[in-house]
Amino acid sequence: MQKKILVTGANGQLGMELQQLAPAYPGFQFIFTTRNELPLDDPDAIIASIAFHQPHYVINCGAYTAVDKAESEKELAYKINAEGPGVLAASCAAAGIPLIHISTDYVFNGKAVKPIREDDPTEPVNLYGASKLEGEKNVLREHPSAIIIRTAWVYSSFGKNFVKTMLRLMSEKEEIGVVNDQYGTPTYAADLADAILKIIVSLDTKKAGQPGIYHYSNEGQISWYDFAVAIAAISNSKCRVKPITTAQFPTPAKRPAYSVLDKSKIKQVFGIEPPDWRTSLGKCIRKIQSE
Repeated sequence: MQKKILVTGANGQLGMELQQLAPAYPGFQFIFTTRNELPLDDPDAIIASIAFHQPHYVINCGAYTAVDKAESEKELAYKINAEGPGVLAASCAAAGIPLIHISTDYVFNGKAVKPIREDDPTEPVNLYGASKLEGEKNVLREHPSAIIIRTAWVYSSFGKNFVKTMLRLMSEKEEIGVVNDQYGTPTYAADLADAILKIIVSLDTKKAGQPGIYHYSNEGQISWYDFAVAIAAISNSKCRVKPITTAQFPTPAKRPAYSVLDKSKIKQVFGIEPPDWRTSLGKCIRKIQSE
């Protein structure tokens, strides 16, 4: 019998990458739900959807991700990122369904100087991060055996993201300025999708793994400027990329200055080895160019 995996946020970057990978996992039946089919700001719809589909696993990729807009849409951000995941977790816990919930590096304040561990203190510097942190707390309170994966700087050949924005700007302009004083590691959503499905297989076959919070991104440490320079190089763009400071590029929401995630725990518990950021970036750009 095929086990059912229900995925929320099916049209987002991660949801789309999971759809691409699904055929490689014939042992599972995937139920991909969009924002309309399973709205995370509607508690009744969440409860009804879990009761109707009766999945064996749930992956919550759905989120309010407009970081700057969240500053002025606090109520909606909290409904989708904090309250919804709590309701989803309670529904899963009541039915004994393992839940994997996706969170963010933005739960940290960015003042760290070495890769951030799962148990390091949280202190969001913007409303999006605060809403996601509240979501983590709600998920673990309602479903203590849930797994939360924090990730960072997500991009894909799908949706809107930094890589696609840079490729567009580089095709339109001779020079662009990119922030050089915020550090982190990009995450190719296809790699994250692969890691999530490996975790589900691990839970399904060995009943192995520990609940709680894990960090996942690609390997390495760069600034947004370094990221843009690599995008230009891989795509053979002639556009000049010049470094600027965060102060020169003000945004409504403050960004953490440092959000490199320590991934030792996910490697140790699940045997997952994230690829190097540059390798994955090359794969994604080649895919975008071939389309």
